[in-house]
Amino acid sequence: MNAETLPFTKGHGTENDFVLLFDKKGEIEMSPALVRGLCNRHTGLGADGVLRAVRAKHINAGEGMPRKTWFMDYWNADGTTAEMCGNGARVFVAFLEREAGVDATDGIAIGTRGGMREVVARGGARYAVDMGPWSIDVEGGPSVTVEGWQPRPAAAVTMANPHAVVASLTPDELAAANLSRAPKVDPIPPGGVNVEIVVPLDVEGRRGCVSMRVHERGVGETRSCGTGACAAALATRAWAGEDAPDVWDVEVPGGALVVRIEEGRVVLEGPAVLVADGVVNLGSTAPPAKPRI
Repeated sequence: MNAETLPFTKGHGTENDFVLLFDKKGEIEMSPALVRGLCNRHTGLGADGVLRAVRAKHINAGEGMPRKTWFMDYWNADGTTAEMCGNGARVFVAFLEREAGVDATDGIAIGTRGGMREVVARGGARYAVDMGPWSIDVEGGPSVTVEGWQPRPAAAVTMANPHAVVASLTPDELAAANLSRAPKVDPIPPGGVNVEIVVPLDVEGRRGCVSMRVHERGVGETRSCGTGACAAALATRAWAGEDAPDVWDVEVPGGALVVRIEEGRVVLEGPAVLVADGVVNLGSTAPPAKPRI
């Protein structure tokens, strides 16, 4: 592998975009600086995060998993790692189908920092991800302050990743919310938290609908968040009461996702798109030196 260049693929799931690296033997030296350079939208390729496909035996985070398991080594744009990425898992498996020849029709188990997850190809470039167990605390969650808002109570949801879900009063208020800065969360978990703002659009019958925006830790506002969509559906379902639907359509700025709440698990379904392939000059992704004054 040329140390000066790096082959890559660009993909997205409901416009939550990623740089994908195929690294079966773990030969790429991953670092926060490399990730920040690749994800920079001015000097790099531009992305919300990096997904590296590597066998579990070649990464410490894959310890205890079957050695030949494909591990989704996910990094946020700021160079930090995260436990799980629902949109990324779909794009990751689409990438594996092409690069490694895997067949996900009947499901494939992938490794993540949040544990093993199964992804099933549904056809038509759509994939369903078993997001695993979850927990929710509606009464004891933190308060969230979006710029220009008074503090509001939030539901604390764990989908491997931590989430704070706060309700918006109207679709117009949701659209106008300023997420250019991270909302204030009190108390904030030591590792940070994703914040979702949601407004229910329809909870009649056995299928609900919410609109959502998200500020992701380590990234900022993104066009979509898979674990966040699950957290939004779980929180809205809890707020709606015992007769609330178990299937939710979640509208995000980048498209639409479906969340199915089942016994002991949540299933996320949505599209995955591979956009482009190329080779990046690693020297070009470094930020320019600051001018001397």
